[in-house]
Amino acid sequence: MEEQIQTFIAYLHNTKGTSGNTELSYRRDLRRMVSFLAERQIVRPEDITAVSMSAYVRFLQEKQFKPTTISRHIASVRAFCHYLLHEGILQTDVTEHLKSPRVERHVPEILELEEVEKLLAQPGSASPKEIRDRAMLELLYATGIRVSELIGLKLEDINMQMGYIICHDRNRERAVPFGSKAGEAMTEYFFKARGQMVESGEEQTVFVNCSGRPMSRQGFWKLLKQYARQAGIAGEITPHTLRHSFAAHLVANGADLRAVQEMLGHSDISTTQIYADMNRNHIRQEYEKSHPRG
Repeated sequence: MEEQIQTFIAYLHNTKGTSGNTELSYRRDLRRMVSFLAERQIVRPEDITAVSMSAYVRFLQEKQFKPTTISRHIASVRAFCHYLLHEGILQTDVTEHLKSPRVERHVPEILELEEVEKLLAQPGSASPKEIRDRAMLELLYATGIRVSELIGLKLEDINMQMGYIICHDRNRERAVPFGSKAGEAMTEYFFKARGQMVESGEEQTVFVNCSGRPMSRQGFWKLLKQYARQAGIAGEITPHTLRHSFAAHLVANGADLRAVQEMLGHSDISTTQIYADMNRNHIRQEYEKSHPRG
């Protein structure tokens, strides 16, 4: 069945534009399924049945995998079997009656606006590094982009005059605006700091480390944690905390959910919906706390 898995992964890559991490996840899930089927003498893809698929899901449940993990495995198996059906290897959809377990939606951690203000106020202007750090933090909160997108930004991806950046997500691009504060921080970085940090004028990565090479994910995590401690922010903070805070604050102030979805690069609006749910919960809490008959 390894051959069919390889062709399926190639199909995902070439047709769907999936990322390397997604493809690795599919391959890992499907090889677990293949191992389970092989122990039951099912080695050809055309011999997969609805009964064997149901047995596989029960196996995952008995192994006490988390609901999120089981749901991911089911999604991987379903996609693979649909591919086999499309290729004529399977004659029926053997995953039709598989049901994913109920998954509790995790409410993301966000910062209060006052905490964001304290965090962004930490880097000064005493050194090129501090100027760079403030530009990175301001841009991350202003756009809600992923840390990989932040450190991967190229000079050609930024339009300072119009105030937006271009993010490259698999085979698509999206334009994300940024405001005046981030614009001011970026302008200062370009005019006062970056030229002192880059080793070569040929370097196209926007944010570089003190050696003039592209900033790493680990390097940014380290500086973020440092400034969070200086700001007195309790608890764990990650780059994704600022991404969540960006989205939650936009929705709380009336932003259209579809616009937030586009800026975040979510393919499904249900992923963005959690920020609207958080806002409704917050409104309810404020009502109960403040209304005399709440």
